[in-house]
Amino acid sequence: MKMEGMKGMDEYFDVSLRQIKEGDIIEGRILKITEREVFIDIGAKSEGICPLSEFKNPEEIKKGSSVYVYVEEVEGEDGFIILSKHKAEFILAWDKIKAIYDENRTINVKVIKKVKGGLVVDVFGVDAFLPGSQIDLKLVKNFSQWVGKEIPVKIIKINKLRKNIVVSRKAAIEEEIAKKRERIEREFKIGDIVEAEIRNLTNSAVFVDVNGIDGIVSVQELSSRKIKHPKEVVSIGEKMKFKIIGIDLENLTLHLSLKALLPSIWEELEKKYPLGERVRGKVKKILDYGILVELEPEIVGFVHLSEMSWKKSIKHPSEIVKEGMYVDAIVLDIDKEKGKISLGMKQTQPDPWSAVEENFPVGSVVRGIVKGFDNFGAFVELEEGIEGYLHIADISWTRRFHKPEEALKIGQKLKLKVIEVDRKNRILYLSLKHLRPDPWEEIKKRLSLVGSIKAPITEITSRGIVVEVDKGLEGFVPANHLSRKGNLNEIYKIGEEINLKVMKVEPQKKRILLSEKEYEKLMEKKEIEKFIKKTEEPVRIQLGEILRGELEKLFNIEEESEKES
Repeated sequence: MKMEGMKGMDEYFDVSLRQIKEGDIIEGRILKITEREVFIDIGAKSEGICPLSEFKNPEEIKKGSSVYVYVEEVEGEDGFIILSKHKAEFILAWDKIKAIYDENRTINVKVIKKVKGGLVVDVFGVDAFLPGSQIDLKLVKNFSQWVGKEIPVKIIKINKLRKNIVVSRKAAIEEEIAKKRERIEREFKIGDIVEAEIRNLTNSAVFVDVNGIDGIVSVQELSSRKIKHPKEVVSIGEKMKFKIIGIDLENLTLHLSLKALLPSIWEELEKKYPLGERVRGKVKKILDYGILVELEPEIVGFVHLSEMSWKKSIKHPSEIVKEGMYVDAIVLDIDKEKGKISLGMKQTQPDPWSAVEENFPVGSVVRGIVKGFDNFGAFVELEEGIEGYLHIADISWTRRFHKPEEALKIGQKLKLKVIEVDRKNRILYLSLKHLRPDPWEEIKKRLSLVGSIKAPITEITSRGIVVEVDKGLEGFVPANHLSRKGNLNEIYKIGEEINLKVMKVEPQKKRILLSEKEYEKLMEKKEIEKFIKKTEEPVRIQLGEILRGELEKLFNIEEESEKES
């Protein structure tokens, strides 16, 4: 029997009419319950039976309880009237279900059970299907966790003939998100003052409710002073006013601040600690790049490593201070936005660079102590806060060093010449070799006159052989200028003296190029037979006075420095 709306419903439930027809919906009373069936009195001559499986709520299955049923067969098997509770519920609920579907409304339903592909929910007593893909915005793998829960859904598909109803929780959530986002955009803006109720506290934040909209207050926005936990300032259930400092439309969250409504402690600190003020504080913590200094309880300033001393050689704060000690400093900056006080310790002492050009002019001879090395030179302290740099190329005129440790050591005392003043980078460039004249022009002149020499081997490499031209002066014989063939380490020996021709003298590269092959060619020429008879072979060259000053500097640096100190 087809029904149009609720028209004629009185006829269905008129107890005076006892002529039962198929399609009728009748209110009956439960008489008896068996393992599979429920026997119901519907006022007819015969009792009606309905499958027990159609009763979802155990509270309904009680003797004497009323229930609406649909007449499927007037004369069924064994003479009983066949009834259906499901069909009665579907017909009675259909108009309401269709109206909700047409109006795209959200309703709350209870999840009954898990089935293949999703869940079954109760919509006004009628089973509806909730597909797994429509349970949440993200993929749900465990359907069982939803059974028994009440959830909001939208009806997205209906078919009366098939008694098919499909619902979606995902659609309901998406609509709610869109409404919330629209509301946030309409009702709130940054800078607004709002009232909120404290809902939850964590170590790092406070979560609040702003009239149905989520809000979050980071622990840094609760107070101008440092606090360990939000409970020091707020309590769950408390209602307070906050200032909106950010709006997150993606996560539908308001970022709030209580601190923004409080008098700024940093305005007070600016008055108490003006720029340039000398202060005294306790070292609370030593970091790799500076120290934290407590000026008063919960008020901490920061001294960067570069602001601790005029010395550039300080590599770690622990070289100067220890935790717990008191230090003097100058207020360099107060950043209210970041809540930071920058201090400087070195500013409490006179700047040694204020008169550096007068005290250390270019060309002046100075004394210093080696304090440290890098890959290309040594740092030399001339006096407190004044540091110089000696490059390896400025150690010797004649000898090449690969690293400064080959010629110098930490703590060594030196006499040097100032060759440049770099005020911007606060460093003096120094030279050891400029204390004496450059000997290379004279070396070049002497070697050109001699032509060939005898020299002992001091080093054998894959590229060639290094020889000692004279004490402190090296020469190089490239491998392709050696006469002997084979493994150089096997056919030449350290200390062995070989005859060589001077090929080239390069003062800028501190290099003398020699050749064993060219020497032998020279000896083979008949034109020099007379020369050969006169001088059978070359001798060790003696450069004497030319290298004396250089050698003394090179091999007696420490001894010389100590004598001059």
